[in-house]
Amino acid sequence: MAGPHLQQPSFLLATLKADCVNKPFAQRCHDLETVIEEFPAKELHSIFPWLVESIFGSLDGIIVGWNLRCLQGRTNPTEYSVALDFLDPSGPMMKLVYKLQAEEYRYDFPVSYLPGPVKASIQEQVLPECSLYHNKVQFPSSGGLGLNLALNPFEYYMFYFAISLITQKNSPIAHHISPSNSAYFILVDTYLKCFLPTEGSVLPPPSSNPGGAIPSPTPRSPAVPFTSYGMHHTSLLKRHIAHQPSVNADPASQEIWRSETLLQIFVEMWLHHYSLEMYQKMQSPHVKLEVLHYRLSISSKHHGSPAQSSYQALHAYQESFKPTEEHVLVVRLLVKHLHAFSNSLKPEPLSPSAHSHTASPLEEFKRVVIPRFVQQKLYIFLQHCFGHWPLDASFRAVLEMWLSYLQPWRYAPEKPPQTAELLPRSVSEKWAAFIQENLLMYTKLFVGFLNRALRTDLVSPKNALMVFRVAKVFAQPNLAEMILKGEQLFLEPELVMPHRQHRLFMTPTLSGSFFSSWPPTITDASFKVKSHVYSLEGQDFQYKQMFGTEVRNLVLKLAQLICQAQQTAKSISDHSAETSASHSFFSWFKFTPSEMNGSYTGNDLDEIGQDSIKKTDEYLEKALEYLCQIFKLNEAQLTQMMMKCGTAQDENGKKQLPDCIESEDGLILTPLGRYQMINGLRRFEVQYQGDTELQPIRSYENATLVRLLFRLSSALNERFADQMDVLCSREDFVGRFCRYHLTNPHIIQKIRYSPVLKDRTNQNWGPRISLRFLASYRTLVSLLMMYFIASWFYIGPVGCTFIILLGYFLYAVCCTVQRVWKHFH
Repeated sequence: MAGPHLQQPSFLLATLKADCVNKPFAQRCHDLETVIEEFPAKELHSIFPWLVESIFGSLDGIIVGWNLRCLQGRTNPTEYSVALDFLDPSGPMMKLVYKLQAEEYRYDFPVSYLPGPVKASIQEQVLPECSLYHNKVQFPSSGGLGLNLALNPFEYYMFYFAISLITQKNSPIAHHISPSNSAYFILVDTYLKCFLPTEGSVLPPPSSNPGGAIPSPTPRSPAVPFTSYGMHHTSLLKRHIAHQPSVNADPASQEIWRSETLLQIFVEMWLHHYSLEMYQKMQSPHVKLEVLHYRLSISSKHHGSPAQSSYQALHAYQESFKPTEEHVLVVRLLVKHLHAFSNSLKPEPLSPSAHSHTASPLEEFKRVVIPRFVQQKLYIFLQHCFGHWPLDASFRAVLEMWLSYLQPWRYAPEKPPQTAELLPRSVSEKWAAFIQENLLMYTKLFVGFLNRALRTDLVSPKNALMVFRVAKVFAQPNLAEMILKGEQLFLEPELVMPHRQHRLFMTPTLSGSFFSSWPPTITDASFKVKSHVYSLEGQDFQYKQMFGTEVRNLVLKLAQLICQAQQTAKSISDHSAETSASHSFFSWFKFTPSEMNGSYTGNDLDEIGQDSIKKTDEYLEKALEYLCQIFKLNEAQLTQMMMKCGTAQDENGKKQLPDCIESEDGLILTPLGRYQMINGLRRFEVQYQGDTELQPIRSYENATLVRLLFRLSSALNERFADQMDVLCSREDFVGRFCRYHLTNPHIIQKIRYSPVLKDRTNQNWGPRISLRFLASYRTLVSLLMMYFIASWFYIGPVGCTFIILLGYFLYAVCCTVQRVWKHFH
């Protein structure tokens, strides 16, 4: 671009838009880097909103942008590396952000694209607790539409980056793409490591002025009066700088705002979604009074716009929110990094006075990052997922995110001793405070998982693995004891501590700014636990003990289902073995009547294979062992539970029927029977109950032969019906021999295993000849092979036919004798 500084901003924007159509991706990024380096901030200011939208897509999801969520190094290595370099924290895009940040430009972000609870509250002119929105809400000018947030360049860029995970969720994503390998996932990890470092401090942004620094955002006067969720707080940053001899003496104090802003945006965009009922429950009493006072006092138009009705504004809370699996994986990445970030906190000095002078803002940020920013919204997000996620294997992503939050010790810098690698690692007592202050994360969500597990098919290896994972985590040595201790602290009666009788458990500003004033230190462990529970669930919350009778009964039900699933898996394994044996080479030489009954005795799980069935059994066995460890289940309880378990087999070695009752119309399933069928614990043998001669033609049968043989059989049956009735009515050996071949004694027995109408059980087809088996390709091939083998011994077709008929006659006589012997014994 010759003479770039002579071009007008509008012409520059038009040129860049034309390049998006005419130039390849790598060339466009190179040109953008040149523009960012050479153009002043005044001219770059006009292209910045367009550039951000062209990268991350539009807020309505119509423009996909660079589609970072589908960009992977394996499929598009060139574009992948170019995009990551361009959007790197030290790359050209962030240089543009810092260049515009130095000039204190502002960009409008529509409030209508914020998460539902935030959007509705701002539209009601109730300012959210999160400091991210303070002094940023702007009413539109005359004739304008909607509210906007006035954001600085860094906030504007991160808002678009974070919300693209939500707004672009309907973009086409191939099934072979792994979300954890996408450019978006890598960028999230890169930004977290840069702005929330576990080692060292946040790197200062590049500055065009030597020795200068990019100023932190300055407070702005509000454009409209707002009712705040909470009290106004003093910035910790201001308090820290006030004690510094010079602003430039501590660069971290200037740039810590980027860490807070990044985390607040990620949490607000990814976790701030819940229902109207949950939102109302979260509000503290003083907030509800302020909102009520505001609604009663407002009675006129404001800035020419009528106040939106409460119903219309609050209706936004009830918008359905369905997080994707990719969304959950990104949140899990955030949780894991925050644990590592928080665990990198330096040990506190022994002297309190030394702490007040040496602790940097970043170290103080690490101390409160999880309880103040993440805990409340993550708890609500997990509750939503536990209650609304489909009952399938995709819940594994939510499960692993939850388990990652429950185990901060996995991301601690210290390593276990080498000698203890084979033994379960005991949870250190130093994590007792974390467990107590996150008690509901352990107990209430565990109950939620139990309710999900009781409704899933545990024969599936993926579902069995999830039960195993949860049981293994909670069975870690010393963890159950610390959870029990936390419950005891919460249930500790208030009367035994008179000094706390007049305390009110108010909802703390967990989502507020880290730079807000610090609450007084609470040393009472019981008060901490109660504050945690009541802040998340409200004052009227009825706590359900994890180690109480009710939850223990749920665990026993789960143990019973585990035993039933093990029996089902064993039955499937046995059936698969029988099926494979029946399909052996020698099965071609024999005919089995089961071919013609049309029964299906398989299961969808037959396809998982013997290895998967073995894994299922191992997962369930270990899960049952871990549950016994956690809840101290004894042998007597397990024996009693096994006796109640409906996995016993009947006299034929087959599974029992689902629980049902006999009625005039046949068998009717009870609620227990429906539950057994849904979970694959029991089933009916689905069989053809009509005339076997009128079954649909099978794929292993010749259609022409079936029709011809049916006509021949019908003619013979019509011609010799009386003679066959006479022969079958005889009580001697000849009668039994004829009944064995001319009747089907298995029909009535089969009907017992299917929920058919009762009048069908009275059907009697009578003795008849059936030649349909000769139309089976297996029978035809077997006969041809017999004729071929007989030709080796110089036996002709007539002689071979006589031998086959003679052999079958002797076989039938033996079967008749065996049947008579069984009848008398």
